[in-house]
Amino acid sequence: MRRLEHYITGAWTPAAGTGAVLADAVTGEAIFETGAAPDMGPVLDHARKVGGPALRAMTPHQRALMLKALGQKLMERKEELYALSAHTGATRSDSWIDIDGGIGTLLTYASRARRELPNQNTMRDGGAEVLAKDGSFVGQHVRVPRQGAAVMINAYNFPVWGMLEKLAPAWIAGMPAIVKPARQTAYVTELAVRMMIDTGLVPEGAIQLICGDAGDLIDQLGPEDMLSFTGSAAVAQKLRAHPAVLAGPVPFNAEADSLNAAILGPDVTPEAPEFDLFITEVFREMTVKAGQKCTAIRRVIVPTALIDAVQSALADRIAATGPGDMGRLVSQGQADDVRAAIAALTEEATLVAGGAYAGTWHAPTLLRCDEAMTARAPHEVEAFGPVATLMPYDGIDQAIAIANLGGGSLVSSVFTNDDHVARDFALGIARLNGRVMFGNRGSAKTSTGHGSPLPMLIHGGPGRAGGGEELGGIRAVFHHMHRVALQGTPDQIAAVTGVWVPGAAQREDRHPFLKPLSDLEIGDTIRTASRTVTLDDIEHFANFTGDTFYAHMDEDAARRNPFFPGRVAHGYLIVSFAAGLFVEPSEGPVLANYGVDNLRFMAPVSPGDALSVILTAKEITPREGEGHGEVRWDCTVLRDGDAVVAQYDVLTLVAKEPRTL
Repeated sequence: MRRLEHYITGAWTPAAGTGAVLADAVTGEAIFETGAAPDMGPVLDHARKVGGPALRAMTPHQRALMLKALGQKLMERKEELYALSAHTGATRSDSWIDIDGGIGTLLTYASRARRELPNQNTMRDGGAEVLAKDGSFVGQHVRVPRQGAAVMINAYNFPVWGMLEKLAPAWIAGMPAIVKPARQTAYVTELAVRMMIDTGLVPEGAIQLICGDAGDLIDQLGPEDMLSFTGSAAVAQKLRAHPAVLAGPVPFNAEADSLNAAILGPDVTPEAPEFDLFITEVFREMTVKAGQKCTAIRRVIVPTALIDAVQSALADRIAATGPGDMGRLVSQGQADDVRAAIAALTEEATLVAGGAYAGTWHAPTLLRCDEAMTARAPHEVEAFGPVATLMPYDGIDQAIAIANLGGGSLVSSVFTNDDHVARDFALGIARLNGRVMFGNRGSAKTSTGHGSPLPMLIHGGPGRAGGGEELGGIRAVFHHMHRVALQGTPDQIAAVTGVWVPGAAQREDRHPFLKPLSDLEIGDTIRTASRTVTLDDIEHFANFTGDTFYAHMDEDAARRNPFFPGRVAHGYLIVSFAAGLFVEPSEGPVLANYGVDNLRFMAPVSPGDALSVILTAKEITPREGEGHGEVRWDCTVLRDGDAVVAQYDVLTLVAKEPRTL
């Protein structure tokens, strides 16, 4: 039996003092022990003063590439994690969700951050707002890195994924992490952290690990620190009421227990594909990880006419499931908790299938509650194991009411092949769910299923789910940053954000398309000559493209249109002519045009109007490790040098250095 170690202030430190003994979930043999909490003051200081500055010295894209490299290194050693995970009672397929799923989350964030975020620590939230008539005073919301520590208290059921799904967005945002895993499976988290530290890729202080008690960690949190928690709703409530959280105020996010529902639509018959899909999904969610998932199905809501058929189909699958077919509960203590919860549920429900247990093994267990509208326990008591309660409904309105009695869920699923049924359920239950999944024959081969939250989604939910959310996607990165409104001159706002805004200084020395990124600066501008649009141009464009919309071809019809004075040029003709005006045709550092954003046509262009363009380098984003970067150009198309007729962003790929031709 080995004592787990903390990784704090740059070193592995055996946990001292009295702790807990951790046993193998299958054999009961003592395999690890934890110790007391260390002094948390130096731990927080190390995160704030060493880890944070080290991370913020990197750009977001550099941090993303670090995640990618870490994910690849963890993938090379993942079999060590699988071997250790077996002690938790998980099968290999259970561990796949945790280990490969966690590593995949790192890689997903690495990709999305480089694709969706600017390569600087100050990130705009929306566009600049003009606050003065002459444009000399503007406002801009931005997100900036916090300079505290992200404290992460995680649950036992996903010791790898649970850490990495929080670590990835925190690191992308530039925040160091203090990870406190649940004791029962802390040894798997400890190994994952050792692997990351061993790579030499992680900046000093970017991660610290507490294997054991949290001690006075929460007491010492300050206003720039953050706290995230995954676990029971009861503990979430205690943390939310902690003086440090209330007085800080420390940003707090909880993802807590959830009585998720699976609903069978009233359109489904036993012969329909959706019936078998529903049974398969419910059974899978009962048995994967032995039901120890915050997204597992706890309430099975079906039409009254089908409840016996659903019960029979699930009972058959349960009867065929033995100890070799699914994993175990993580500990004897957890097994005792599950059995106590079943006892509480059976005060208002009847056990109809399964229920057998021995040690940490617990058979899938199905209960039935025929009075779902008046019962309380099925909507309040969560047996965090392979347990679900079957309940009937009469009509969609009642099914919605039963689902909502759970007070909020991470996810509910609805199996229906009727789009109108799907709409009714979505409008009825979406407000109390973080995610609603629809299942039917159309998505059967591609659906990720009820219980698979994805890092590209904002998943999680309200109510019993802790009033927070399981954070996903780029919004999770922004959750770890502070949003602030800046106000000042256009030049000041551009200097802070690294993004040119209208009214800021412009430089017109030579054509900006002739400048590589090493020479290009935001504000570099070209004001083009003009080109007069003729009626022949409009007709040629119409006939050449096939766009013979009446406003371009019929004078009388165009005049009857409330927006046009007569025949007008195509919007895309304007964009095409604009490109002809601002493009530098010679071979140079501009490699490709890869898109247009926010295109708007502001005023009509008639035959005889002269078009000109003001093109300004708006934002420059070098790509890490590559010979080029992205440039966003502000493109304003003018009519007769005055009226704005089109406004949009042009996106190009530009070489970092002069090209040898």
